[in-house]
Amino acid sequence: MEIAARLEAIRRELAAAAAGPVEIVAVTKTRGEEEIRAAAAAGARILGENRVEEAEANFAAGGLRAELQGVELHMIGHLQSKKAKRAVALFDCIQSVDSLSLAQELDKRCAEAGRAIDVLIEVNVSGEERKYGVRPVDAAALARGVIALPRLHLKGLMTMAPFTDDEEAIRATFRGLRGLRDSLAGMCGAQHFPVLSMGMTNDYRIAAAEGSTMVRIGTAIFGPRPARPAAGEHGGATP
Repeated sequence: MEIAARLEAIRRELAAAAAGPVEIVAVTKTRGEEEIRAAAAAGARILGENRVEEAEANFAAGGLRAELQGVELHMIGHLQSKKAKRAVALFDCIQSVDSLSLAQELDKRCAEAGRAIDVLIEVNVSGEERKYGVRPVDAAALARGVIALPRLHLKGLMTMAPFTDDEEAIRATFRGLRGLRDSLAGMCGAQHFPVLSMGMTNDYRIAAAEGSTMVRIGTAIFGPRPARPAAGEHGGATP
């Protein structure tokens, strides 16, 4: 019931803050099966995972993946090319494409699996060295490269704002992504950029006000997550 109540409160906040619909990605990293089931029962239709290994543990063939019909699984953390085959087997969307080499590997693995997947381009709008993502100046070239790959469907852009109390710095990041989206839509076609995935637990209200169409939220839905050692792939700050 707590998860359902939190999710409903977030929906109300987004409806009040945003100019249009905002989808919620319930970030399930480190969460158990009962928590994931509770989120799905409360209406969560997109689940997000940061690591291939954790996604495999929860969503490998059978189990929850088969149980949660109609629920999409998105990869929201950094993805290494060597794990592209495993990612393609699990995810409906990869939100963290940040290089043409990764995109090409995903396309190759999709061809082998006989499927296509949606992707977002991750952009490092804030320019922080510790963050993944293509530089804004290189985003157009990457977008054109992704669009040319037959098994990948480009659906938009993703970013993370700085983890800071400086609201203007956060807004500037989100405005930057929105402006880049508008520019790329003009160059490459608006049909490739319906999604702006920006906003997490600490800043989803700001993101909604700045034009986000998708927010990635973990703690605000599930409560504080258990401590765990850092290992493998990661997605930066807590969603």
